[in-house]
Amino acid sequence: MAAEPRSSLSYRTTGSTCLHPLSELLGIPLDQVNFVACQLFALFAAFWFRLYLSPGKTSPDVRHAFATIFGIYFVIFCFGWYSVHLFVLVLMCYGIMVTASISNIHRYSFFVAMGYLTICHISRIYIFHYGILTTDFSGPLMIVTQKITTLAFQVHDGLGRRAADLSSEQHRLAVKAKPSFLEYVSYLLNFMSIIAGPCNNFKDYIAFIEGRHTHMKLLEVNWKEKGFHSLPEPSPTGAVMHKLCMTLASLLLFLTLTKTFPVTSLADDWFVHEANFLTRLCYLYVVMQASKPKYYFAWTLADAVNNAAGFGFSGVDKNGNFSWDLLSNLNIWKIETATSFKMYVENWNIQTATWLKRVCYERVPWYPTVLTFILSALWHGVYPGYYFTFLTGILVTLAARTVRKNYRHYFLSSKALKVAYDIVTWAATQLAVSYTVAPFVMLAVEPTISLYKSMYFYLHIISLLIILFLPIKSQAHNQRRPQTLNSVNKKKMD
Repeated sequence: MAAEPRSSLSYRTTGSTCLHPLSELLGIPLDQVNFVACQLFALFAAFWFRLYLSPGKTSPDVRHAFATIFGIYFVIFCFGWYSVHLFVLVLMCYGIMVTASISNIHRYSFFVAMGYLTICHISRIYIFHYGILTTDFSGPLMIVTQKITTLAFQVHDGLGRRAADLSSEQHRLAVKAKPSFLEYVSYLLNFMSIIAGPCNNFKDYIAFIEGRHTHMKLLEVNWKEKGFHSLPEPSPTGAVMHKLCMTLASLLLFLTLTKTFPVTSLADDWFVHEANFLTRLCYLYVVMQASKPKYYFAWTLADAVNNAAGFGFSGVDKNGNFSWDLLSNLNIWKIETATSFKMYVENWNIQTATWLKRVCYERVPWYPTVLTFILSALWHGVYPGYYFTFLTGILVTLAARTVRKNYRHYFLSSKALKVAYDIVTWAATQLAVSYTVAPFVMLAVEPTISLYKSMYFYLHIISLLIILFLPIKSQAHNQRRPQTLNSVNKKKMD
């Protein structure tokens, strides 16, 4: 996730007010209009950047400088003086990058970035009482926090750990030299990802700036070994057009479906006190479906901006077509057809899930699932609804994993049984996700408790019963952790 777009009731903004008449005409909050305008400007800037500042025409330093200048302008345009928080965090963490020892650089960067982000979350909501009544400047801060910590861990992997102790992915992404100041600020503040992300890897970004990005990805899929002698120059135009069509469709759904079934309707007396349980179950699903288009819109547009600049090439798909999904933040088809909670989560806010895996899940020695959910909640903010969602998510994840391990193998003996299993698990997954994420968009305690009371806390109860009474098949610690090069070598020797 890049950071999720936040729902709001009313707004005051310190960003640009030149689009205020358009905001009033469309009935859309000003900061959302600023966001869309800024991303459209970024889209045009990205095409210009790829055509007129291509690696063959300009030096990497010039590309870094222009990407940074555009990014700083866009964030000031959207967030006004609140953007100072972003620059303060970037400068503090560059100081850590330069002065801290390699053995501690990842720890200091992580705690300073997460600490500053959390302080901003708390002060914006509880101290200054801005809450949801002001421009939410925390979005870019959340993206920058991901990048700061990602880079710090990758520098630590490259300079502070033995290659044999790294997983294959950690070895591939390890950074062997500390970045210069220009590289650092360009990676964190570039215009392609400063507003809506997504997080990406430092080595991929530097390869993009230096013009090695597409060729590097083609070599990774053994392009020459497959009989191709020359490296082509894949064009992102088709991918960008496809994603812009998806963006337009998402915008239309947001302006219609989302307005028709607002999240606030879940607190209405009709829903809480009058509707029967089955009606509440179905209506909750519809409302949660209606809340998705704004996320689809923001993340797909952000992906298109990066692709338009020439960034995001991931190689060749199974059909031999060039693929531009390296930075994609969601897979809509897999989300809507998910047959497990795990599958749903893995295809929603993909880059944030990847960040959580790389800086937390693969590295902590104890309770990786619980600690990853806690980190995710802290990163998102301090609204109580987030913690309801993530605590419920822990229960649902553990329960779903237990059911799957105990019963799935019984349904693999025939195609008919497998189809029946998929249909039932699809329905269960969609209803479970709707129940789990409702507090995330409701934000506050009172409507969340009211909602869950009206639903009789059914999913909490079912999940607890499953965890308590179904046998839990243990999963060895080393099964969840990535294999290190050292462990691979030992297996080969055995």
